[in-house]
Amino acid sequence: MISVPFEYVQLIVALVLGAAIGLERSVAHKTAGMRTYGLVSMGACLFVMAGRLFMPGIPGNNVFIIASTVVTGIGFLCGGVIIFQNHQLSGLTTAAGIWITAAVGVTVGFGLVPLAIFATITTLVVLTIFWFVEKAIIKDPKSR
Repeated sequence: MISVPFEYVQLIVALVLGAAIGLERSVAHKTAGMRTYGLVSMGACLFVMAGRLFMPGIPGNNVFIIASTVVTGIGFLCGGVIIFQNHQLSGLTTAAGIWITAAVGVTVGFGLVPLAIFATITTLVVLTIFWFVEKAIIKDPKSR
């Protein structure tokens, strides 16, 4: 029987959860899809895990610094996704999706897999069910 280190499982879990969010975005015909979201989640997870594994004897504050740096970097990435053109703002939901996907990855990196799964499911509910609710409430897309 082959033994797989838990860290490898964490990376796969982060990748799958991020890709699940990305799949919804692909189905919605958005530019960022499964690969982007999966890589963002896995990358965020890897940064946190590397911090935890590299500095095991050092107090956990350093890992929180790494996590906050991931948040800053993802914020920069999301800023590039948001576009204002012809008096219309677009890309906000994609940016928010990338941001929450990074948070899912960080959460997996801290070993809080059930919380990350719950956050992923909640995100998918917001991206799918809320879309139908918005569409039902706002009939004219130009009125947004």
